[in-house]
This record gives sequence, structure tokens and C-alpha cells, in this order.
Amino acid sequence: MFQLGKTIVSEDILGKEFVCNLSACKGACCVDGDAGAPLSAEETKILEEIYPKVKPFLRKEGIAAIEAQGTWTTGTDGELETPLIDNKDCSYVIFDGKTALCGIEQAYNQGLVDWKKPVSCHLYPIRIKDFSEFAAVNYDKWDICDDACSLGKELEVPVYKFVKEALVRRFGEDWYAELDLVAQEWKSQGSKLR
Repeated sequence: MFQLGKTIVSEDILGKEFVCNLSACKGACCVDGDAGAPLSAEETKILEEIYPKVKPFLRKEGIAAIEAQGTWTTGTDGELETPLIDNKDCSYVIFDGKTALCGIEQAYNQGLVDWKKPVSCHLYPIRIKDFSEFAAVNYDKWDICDDACSLGKELEVPVYKFVKEALVRRFGEDWYAELDLVAQEWKSQGSKLR
């Protein structure tokens, strides 16, 4: 772990390699698990605002779940998250054949909304936990992403580079530039930071 501004960052995001492999996993992260995508309070307001534009992209099951639970919900752990369909699929999931995609992102790609998707989804496999004085930035190892780890290793793409756009979105360009410098130092020192 190392400190970068008001974040504590796991070295795994520098050393582990990762590139999403949708052809292998079929978007399992959107349909597996026991909770919806984590949301910030600001993101709950965005979901409420954009829902009418996203709704036409969603499945009837997703619309029913959202209209019963709301555009966001509070999980059993008290955290804000996207609602689920029957405690499984994220309510915003759509399918292209057997591959799960994000209905919000489809509306974004069509230029109908200017918000891509929850930052927690965009950041995956990085998970961020906010504390009062700092944010913890960690790599989340999930076996459904083994193919993404293999592809990342094959292409030699470290986690932090794979999620660059999302890290910049969450922490800003300056933070990411500092992270990149730390990563270069880390690599040149044989994966050891002082």
C-alpha cells in the first residue's frame, strides 16, 4: 500500500494485469453477486434524473424492478446501490445475445445522457472505500474475471492503465499523473516502493 494525496492505494493495481474479456465472461459482473452496483449520493440523483431517457433501453424486468424499488436502493449493509431483479441481475442490465451490457451506457453511447454508468462499474476491478480522512483504492479479485486477468497478462496491461478513464473520472488528471509516476518508479525498483 502507498499513499497518494488523500488515497491509500494497493500496489496490486500496479502489479496485477487486467483487460475485460466480454466474449469469455459474458458480463457476469452485472448479473452475479449479492448486491447492486455501489453508488454515491450524487449518483443517486443522477439516476433519478436520467431514468426517463434510459428506460427505453431497459428490459421489462428491469423497468418493473426499478418502478417497484426506485432508481436506486439501500442495501442490507446500508450502502447505496442499484436495484436488482429478483436479487440477481442489476436492473439496468440489458443483453446482446447472452452478453450482459449496461442500459445506462447504451443511452450514453447514443448521446441521450452524458453520464456513462456508475463509477463503481466503470472502475471495476478496482473498488474504492471512502473513509472520513481518505479513500482506500483496492484491487478486487473475483474468479469470474479470471479470463480478464489472463487477457491482461497476455496484453501486458496493468489494472491502473485499464481503468485510467474511470480513475481520472473519480480522482482527476493530476492524481492519475502522480499514480503513473509512482507506477514507473515501482516498476523500475523491481516492484518495491520505499
